[in-house]
Amino acid sequence: MELVHLAVGDGVATLTLDSPHNRNALSTQLVGELYEALATAERDPGVRAVVLTHTGSTFCAGADLTEAADDPTAGPRGLAELLRYLVACPKPVVANVDGHVRAGGTGLLGACDIAVAGPASTFAFTEARIGVAPAVISMTVLPKLQPRAAARYFLTGERFGAEEAARIGLVTLAAEEPDAALGPVLDGLRRGGPQGLAESKRLVTADVLRRFDEDTGTLAELSARLFASAEAREGITAFLERREPAWASTTTGEPPQPTTMPDDGRTAPPD
Repeated sequence: MELVHLAVGDGVATLTLDSPHNRNALSTQLVGELYEALATAERDPGVRAVVLTHTGSTFCAGADLTEAADDPTAGPRGLAELLRYLVACPKPVVANVDGHVRAGGTGLLGACDIAVAGPASTFAFTEARIGVAPAVISMTVLPKLQPRAAARYFLTGERFGAEEAARIGLVTLAAEEPDAALGPVLDGLRRGGPQGLAESKRLVTADVLRRFDEDTGTLAELSARLFASAEAREGITAFLERREPAWASTTTGEPPQPTTMPDDGRTAPPD
């Protein structure tokens, strides 16, 4: 079954993630099809912009943990390669989101140049809650976020909605009707020349690409080391058992929030 649908019309290539059974997890098949669809859009001289959207209630929950890898850094490195590919694409990439965004999905969102979020969207950086950190995705997310907001949400793992995501810079704007809100944005991109768009994007993304080139190896190794730790094993076990980890101190009595595995690009197996 095709997991990424490509449709081209009126100067826009729309890429739709369509793997709702695992919350649009970044499986090998989906990532391969996403690369292929992006390359097709990039080669098309009639395409001025790429829209990345989704089916189902989740935009993207991160990488698929059901696909084991011998190299513990393979997952984080693979995620970094995908995010860099999106950032480096010479055509503007626009996210149209109206669903949950977690883990590697948040990094995917951060790699887009422009993002619109609908009322069903929710976001959270819950890595610290299982004893790891949002290492790889920080390369696309931190340049977008207000520093104080980054500190709050990286450290607390709180869930927030589209309005807050727009306020802190994770998305460009929140809208009740994302498709309608994208209209003026896409009209503006259609008026841009291919060279003008590509070089303008290059100016905006230069610092992010430099960080990918300098830090990918270090951050992938950090992610692998944290994920292999005893603390992370307890955090993941607690998550799967829907209980608080041993170190948690809470007065709310609420069960753990995450519905996806909160780490660098990983997601829990489908419920």
